[in-house]
Amino acid sequence: MAFSAKLHPFSSTSLISSSKSRRPLSPHNAFFLKPLTIRASTTLDYSKSSSEATRSTPLKASNWQWKFKDNLINIYYEEHESQSADPPKDILMIPTISDVSTVEEWRIVARELVQKDSKINWRATIVDWPGLGFSDRPKMDYNADVMEKFLVDLINAPDGPVSSSKDDLVVFGGGHAAALTVRAANRGLVKPRGIAAVAPTWAGPLPIVFGRDSSMESRYGFLRGTLRAPAVGWMMYNILVSNEKAIESQYKSHVYANPDNVTPEIIESRYALTKRDGARYVPAAFLTGLLDPVKSREEFVELFSGLDEKMAVLVVSTEKSPKRSKAEMEALRGAKGVSKFVELPGALLPQEEYPTVVAEELHQFLKENFEVTD
Repeated sequence: MAFSAKLHPFSSTSLISSSKSRRPLSPHNAFFLKPLTIRASTTLDYSKSSSEATRSTPLKASNWQWKFKDNLINIYYEEHESQSADPPKDILMIPTISDVSTVEEWRIVARELVQKDSKINWRATIVDWPGLGFSDRPKMDYNADVMEKFLVDLINAPDGPVSSSKDDLVVFGGGHAAALTVRAANRGLVKPRGIAAVAPTWAGPLPIVFGRDSSMESRYGFLRGTLRAPAVGWMMYNILVSNEKAIESQYKSHVYANPDNVTPEIIESRYALTKRDGARYVPAAFLTGLLDPVKSREEFVELFSGLDEKMAVLVVSTEKSPKRSKAEMEALRGAKGVSKFVELPGALLPQEEYPTVVAEELHQFLKENFEVTD
């Protein structure tokens, strides 16, 4: 994600006071307008919500328990299915990692895909990351390895939400989620039949702007520690991320391509998401680069090349991505391991801003690579 700021040597006091004029740090995604109580394996009806993203076909919402070290973490997920009697095959949809990351970014795409005329009865499962969305948000040392392990455990778990897919799983991921999925597949830790990387990124907001030299890394570490601190952390988080003006500014500047698509309802819902318990722990890691799956563009391209001839890989770039993020996406055009590269309307969250366009491209990806042979 792109980010505009001036970063100086700082104390906690100077950082807080100087940050008031900065562009907000929270990246993308969506949320419910009001808190929602969810019971496992319950069919929910979102038809009364004011958000179009919640006006989808009935879905099953549930929780899967991820065991990580000494933690039992409830992971929220949703399933979208058609009314077909044929056995379903799974698509796993993973939200873009951000301060306001949640399953809602994929809801309309999921609805569109399962309703399309296909030879295969596709079932779409959208999963919230640990520490984000409606999943539990424990205070842990989040980094790229932790997030990758979660993804690997989720896909391979015999009791997981996509356990019935076996070797038929297709994964759609946005932003860092796409890069983490490709990294896990490159290492042979997961073996999906195909991956669609939508507006893929690999560098957190601060590192993509300011770089990773030793002086900057020490500043990132200071900021990360401050954001995680009990009292000053919340104050810092409220200044940088958890305020409506900050979220609106960011959405209009580079998360959405068209500022007119950023409604007051969207801002209200994202703001509510930043107020959930434990909301600042993953953002503290993401903003400062700890969730970055690689350290350079060369490594990023190499991840994809490692999948050459192993599976179908679609890369979706966007017309109005921020300059630095766009350059990373363009590096994948014609790259080894990328089966197809397309450019669609949007910026950093096209699956939410232009869901029907993205859904149609993903539908074509499924038809071209899986429905012909099945």
